[in-house]
Parts: sequence; C-alpha cells; structure tokens
Amino acid sequence: MSIRDNTNRRLKEVLDIMAAGSWLVEKPNGGEVLAKATTRIPFTKEESELLSGGIPRGHKNLTKATADLVKAGWMTKGRSGWEITENGLRATVAFNTVEKLVDALGNGTLIPAGTPLPEKPAEKAAAKAAAKKASSKSAATKPAAKKPAAKKPSAKPATATGTATQAKESTDAPADQPTSVALAGTFGEALGAKNWDPAHSALQMTLQHSGTWQLTADLPAGKYSYKAVLNGSWDENYGAFGVLDGANHEFAHVGGSVTFHYNHATKDVLSADDTES
Repeated sequence: MSIRDNTNRRLKEVLDIMAAGSWLVEKPNGGEVLAKATTRIPFTKEESELLSGGIPRGHKNLTKATADLVKAGWMTKGRSGWEITENGLRATVAFNTVEKLVDALGNGTLIPAGTPLPEKPAEKAAAKAAAKKASSKSAATKPAAKKPAAKKPSAKPATATGTATQAKESTDAPADQPTSVALAGTFGEALGAKNWDPAHSALQMTLQHSGTWQLTADLPAGKYSYKAVLNGSWDENYGAFGVLDGANHEFAHVGGSVTFHYNHATKDVLSADDTES
C-alpha cells in the first residue's frame, strides 16, 4: 500500500475520531486526534523517516492532508483547537468508506441533502452511565483518596524569561497558560544546561502575544530528542503529537539557529521548519 493510500486511511480515521469525540464533554485536541489515527494505522518504515523539520514523513503528510477537511468545511482549526463541523459529522455518514471520502474531497462533492447526523454511540453512552453509577457507589462506601502532594517546581534562575506571569504583564495572552514551558532533551548540554533538565534558563520558552510559546536556540547539527515540560516539573510533560507523557519529539537538525513553538491548545511543539510547511 502506498504512502498516499495510508495517508487517506488515516484521514478517514481523523474524521471518525473527531466525530466520536464530539459526544464527549472534553473534546480531543489535534495532537490527540493525530496520535490516535497513527496508532490505528501505524507508520511504515518509510513514513517513520525524519524530515528536515525533525518530524516523521507520515505525520507531516497527515497534517497537510487535514487541510482538505478544513477546505471542505468539515472541520475547523483555531487557537482553541480542532472542531468537527455539522457538515463534517454528516460526511461520516455520507462518505463512510475511505474511497468515498477521498473521492468526495477530490471532486468537491457536496453532502447529499437529507443526510442525517450520526447517532450517538449507544454502547459508549451505556458504558459511561455504568461507570458513573459504579463511581457513585464506590464513593459512597470508600473514603476519598488523598490527593498526592503537588511537587514544588524546580526553582528558576532570576534571569529566566520564559514565564506566563512575565509575559502577561505586556501581552493579551490567554489566562489559562502554564506558569512556564521548558524544552528538556538531549540538546541541553549544547545550550549550557544538563540534558533533560527543565530548570535551566536556556531551555525556557517565552509566551508570545499570539498565545504560543517560543524558544530560539543555536544548535550543532545532529539528531535530538525532547519534550515540553510545564511548570518546572515532569508531572506534566507532553511528547510527540501533544500526548501527555507521550513519546519523545525527534528532531533532525542541519545546524544553526532554530525556533520552536509550543501551542498550549494542542500541547504540541513545532520547529520553524514545521510551521513554514
């Protein structure tokens, strides 16, 4: 099966995952959607190859392909995350196979009039109700578990600039941002810090007016791994696709200056090469 065929299959999964997520109170963000799609249809060896931007070929292809869903009016992408539209929900009913979906996107086929919205998954609703009932019963018979004491974030040097508090004094950034975001990984020593140490000032990102976090670093050529660490503690960290405690971001660099961007809405990190593509 070709790379294009695999991308199309994952694109169908993306729409289906977002449709299923539309019934949830907390909708899955873009990173979670991509992660689930690639878990269902794993990358081949060729698709796993890292491009110059430091991301797998398959990930970049799928991210680009989602633009077709936006163009068709089936989903939206914004600062608040990804959302499936009503037409997108109807599309999962009208174009319920990969072939039908790809043909509709390629030819600009309109959704037939009268196409119903997908029904709420009865099994999931029943399972959720059963879980809620079990939880209520358990809460009535067992004492509440103690919440683990929060770990105190590692102290940051007074020169660190990557904090939400400092940025908010001069920006209109959202109020739900973390206190700090650091990129901890194997390039720490190249920047004068220890590898995988989120406390060093050289690894702190700075909150921008746009609401995203940014870090520009001068790195030698090589392959690096890293994660986004929030609030100075590994208690909350995000890896590839913005997954909590997920796999490391893998970054292949030709050498020189590179800028990283962290979006708290998607919990994902992109390098300058990714955002320009």
